[in-house]
Amino acid sequence: MTSKNVVDTWGSNLSTTLAYDSKATSELPFVKSVRPQHQKVSYHHNVAIESHHFGNTHPMKPWRLTLTNQLVDAYGLENFMDTYVTRSATLEEIKEFHREDYLDFLQRVTPAKADQFANEILKFNIGDDCPIFDGMWDYSSLYAGASLDAARKVINGQSDIAVNWSGGLHHAKRSEASGFCYVNDIVLAILQLLRVHPRVLYIDIDVHHGDGVEQAFYSTDRVMTLSFHKYDKDNFFPGTGNFDDVGVGAGKHHSLNVPLKDGIEDVQYVNLFKDIVDRVMITYKPSAVVLQCGADSLGCDRLGCFNLNIKAHGQCVQIVKDFGLPLLVLGGGGYTPRNVSRLWAYETSICVGAELTNDLPPSTNFKEYFGPDFTLHPPLSREGRYENKNTKRTLDAVKQKVIEQLRYINGAPSVQMQDIPPDIGAINEEVEQRLLEEEQLKDKGRRKAERQAGRSGELYS
Repeated sequence: MTSKNVVDTWGSNLSTTLAYDSKATSELPFVKSVRPQHQKVSYHHNVAIESHHFGNTHPMKPWRLTLTNQLVDAYGLENFMDTYVTRSATLEEIKEFHREDYLDFLQRVTPAKADQFANEILKFNIGDDCPIFDGMWDYSSLYAGASLDAARKVINGQSDIAVNWSGGLHHAKRSEASGFCYVNDIVLAILQLLRVHPRVLYIDIDVHHGDGVEQAFYSTDRVMTLSFHKYDKDNFFPGTGNFDDVGVGAGKHHSLNVPLKDGIEDVQYVNLFKDIVDRVMITYKPSAVVLQCGADSLGCDRLGCFNLNIKAHGQCVQIVKDFGLPLLVLGGGGYTPRNVSRLWAYETSICVGAELTNDLPPSTNFKEYFGPDFTLHPPLSREGRYENKNTKRTLDAVKQKVIEQLRYINGAPSVQMQDIPPDIGAINEEVEQRLLEEEQLKDKGRRKAERQAGRSGELYS
């Protein structure tokens, strides 16, 4: 990001949201128009996260954030939002969800010392999908810190929409790494929102089930989780997220899952998303929303299996934005960096209400990575296309099952506000033990799926 509009997130004057007239916007030739809006938008990032490296053959490439920021900058989107340089989350902040022994391991282990932590590596699910790499703790605390900062800007009213593309790592558990995720920044951010907001809706449009977030709030009605994802218990990571994952105790029927098959198309996905989200909003009446925008649900993703184009994915962001609720927008999966960055730059434009040209600005750094078309919207549904196994009949059945779940909810829960509700701050021990036993029963298959999720050479480097 350019420095002219960057604000130190811990500075003193953080209340200004930039507004530009027609003369100013005319000087941004690659922004075709800007829709008037009253929503204040903020962008949260620390460039230090971009230099971390999981390994040459690992699908997760933090460098995708470099490409994203270059597109945001080239289009001039920083002119329509407040941009914050965020700090790392502290150990105490991360301990609000994660166990101390797990965090101690993340802080101490290094590739050179891995042999000294053989037992912990097995215990905490470290392996091919979640490797030990230099700076692992710094990386995790940086993306968590950005999500915490974004959540706090929403809480104190400085932002109506806060964006952190480095966050959205939804698989991490309380004491276990999973699916390329070490710290669950989403859970930490939601815990912040719950200090002020009585009900938070979490929506996940990553191709993989948002299992870590669902599990964290499985026993409370203060958070409803809604995940749209590919589901195949035996052959697709993480093997969870079927209709029967509904929550327990006070949280029963507050975990909603929309299991999909390979190859879903734009119109199918957007219509299903809108129909279900509309029903959820009416029934649950959330006071804030967290939207995880995993880019691996795009067509041509290295680990994905859907046929979505960038505009369709962005329509889901627009649908949620249009409800006008306080909104935290996060990244997530996405393993074809050039398309991840296209998507997140486009969805940033949706957040600020700007319409962008399809041709990338000539000033875009690393523009060679976007060839041969050099556009914002390549035809992703035509390249590497998956057979669409979702019929109207199967999708209608999926929608009906979710609606049936909502019928068990008799209006939005009325809550007595606390700083951090005890059933969330520390997951009910009985629930956690039951979940642990279930995990152990399917552990062999799950770890096999995780190893498959992390293998190299799928679609793109």
